[in-house]
This record gives sequence, structure tokens and C-alpha cells, in this order.
Amino acid sequence: MGRVCLPEMRRYNYDARLATGVIAAGGTLGILIPPSTVMVVYALITEQSIGRLLLAGFLPGLLLTALFVLTVTLLCALRPNLGPPGPALPLRERLRATWGAGPFILVVAATIGGIYAGVFTVNEAAAVGALLTMAHALWKRTLGFAELTDALLQTVRTTAMVFLILIGAHIFSPFLAMSRIPTNLAGVLEAYQLSALAVLGILLVAYIIMGMFLEGFAIMVLTVPIVLPVVSTLGIDPIWFGIFMVIVLEMGLISPPVGINVFVVKGIAQDVPMGRIFAGIMPFWFAMVLCVALLTAFPEIVMIVPETMMGK
Repeated sequence: MGRVCLPEMRRYNYDARLATGVIAAGGTLGILIPPSTVMVVYALITEQSIGRLLLAGFLPGLLLTALFVLTVTLLCALRPNLGPPGPALPLRERLRATWGAGPFILVVAATIGGIYAGVFTVNEAAAVGALLTMAHALWKRTLGFAELTDALLQTVRTTAMVFLILIGAHIFSPFLAMSRIPTNLAGVLEAYQLSALAVLGILLVAYIIMGMFLEGFAIMVLTVPIVLPVVSTLGIDPIWFGIFMVIVLEMGLISPPVGINVFVVKGIAQDVPMGRIFAGIMPFWFAMVLCVALLTAFPEIVMIVPETMMGK
């Protein structure tokens, strides 16, 4: 996305800080908004419902996206030179551009509407969405044999990667259980009589620090078997905690001084100093902090969609 978006924003004289910050922060949304491989792995490790977890990420994903949009709006309102307005387009051009997004809106409406109407389950909705997307690609003649082969190979690679991670996790978990590390950790927290909010605060800081240096899958496989028993004893719902963990891992990916996404963006925008990239990221980092605070204060944002569509 950076290779596509950055040249366009530069063509319209966007400030390098805003342009790189949007790309680095926006790049984290992929692991929160369904479909998300990270959430699938979390659900399998914790033996939770994949469909319920993906549905739980829907509203938080929209909330975080809205906070990012609000951040850009406020920055440009306070400092218009960060994102100067482009040329005005006539209504006909705007409608034409909106019409181009029609098939995507139709797929979303068909899958989500079908679940709400009870026509098909969450897993069946995924198949329907894939089928509709494939039909549209065939209709537009953008899906040839080479593209179909590449899509199937990518699917196989992703599936194999997920299963290898799960194999490692299932080997790792029994050793942890025998070491009694989760039990001892829970005992320490119980001895200090820490509240659920205090434990979440500790985990927030720990995951942000780990996210600076490690990849999200590695952090999840290493820490979930340890921390899940602890948060469960505090009455924290595993589905809610999964969304919390994903957002906090996202924060680690853009946190100074070693945010992994920042180095990716630096590779694309090699003429932009690291300091300017981090300066552009920080407003979005605080937007993510606000998102975590809202989800903590109002856990219903996470739970309302899965409970409505799949029951409690």
C-alpha cells in the first residue's frame, strides 16, 4: 500500500510526516479488521470460536479507523499545509468513483446481511464472500489462470504457516503447564491483589515493548499460554482480551524507537528521516491508546456483534 499511496500523496504535496504516518498506522489495521490471520491463530491457540472472534473485531476495527480519520482531519484543520486540499471534482466524477466501490459494498452487505437474516452461518458467509469476489473478478475479466494459481498458492502458504505456528504452540503449551509458570504468575498477581485494570495496564506496556522487537505471531505464541490463565481468573473474557491483544500488538509495530512498520515505511520513503516518520506516527499512536481506553471502559463495543449474531 505504501508504494501505491505515498507517490500519490506526494503528488498532491502532502507533508512527509503525515503521508508516512498514515501508511505506517493504517498498515496495522489489517490484523484487526476481519479477515485476520492473527485472530484465527489466537482463536485456535485459546480454543475460542473463530467466527465469534472475527465478529468481535468488526466494531473495534471501525472505531480505530474512525479515530485515524478524525486524527487526520484534526491535523489538517490545525495545520492545513500537512494535507493541502486537492482539486475540486464535479459531482458526476464523485458518483463514478463511488460506483466503483459498489461490488465491495455488495459483498459486505450480502455476507453480513445473510448472517443477520439467518441464511447462513459465519463460516458459510466467508465462503459466500469468496465466491462473490471471485465471480466479480471473472466478470471484470481480471482473474486469469495465472492470477487464480497465484491466489491458490498464497492460500496454501498462509494455511501452512498457520498450521506450523499452531503445531509449535501446542508443543509449547504442555511444557509451560508442566513448568507451572502460568500458575505461579497468577499466584504472584493474586498476592499483590492487583485489579483487572492494573493487570491490563502491565500487559499493555509489556506488549508494546515486545512489539518493537518481535513479530506479532511470535509474541502471541509465546505469551498467550502464559497470560490467558491469568486474565481468565480475573474474569476477563478471552474474546475481549484477544481484541485487546491485537490492538496493543499494533501499537508495538509503530512504537519508537524500533517499530517494525516504521522500518518498512523507511524502506519505501528512503529520503524521509526516521525522526520525521516517528513524528508523523505519534498522533495515530495516541489515537490507538484512546481506542484501547474506550474498549476497556465500554467492553460492549467488542462483545455486542458476536453476542447479537451468535448468542452468548
